[in-house]
Amino acid sequence: MNRTELVAALADRAEVTRKDADAVLAAFAETVGEVVAKGDEKVTIPGFLTFERTHRAARTARNPQTGDPIQIPAGYSVKVSAGSKLKEAAKGK
Repeated sequence: MNRTELVAALADRAEVTRKDADAVLAAFAETVGEVVAKGDEKVTIPGFLTFERTHRAARTARNPQTGDPIQIPAGYSVKVSAGSKLKEAAKGK
């Protein structure tokens, strides 16, 4: 499902216009992005998803073409965890 299809499905379910559904989806994505960028809290939709920023330590890796070791600096990543309702849906229950 792409963004257009998601917006159409949301609009039909919520009985709003596609423009309104798209605006809500954009606002949601922007809000989650801002909270994750700050890194001091997580965004949780109970039973569905949790978004949080995690720290990745510096490490040594290997260049796959040459085999030479390369240093990868420390940085941040995003962890997305599925909630119980989403896991049950994935099982087909």
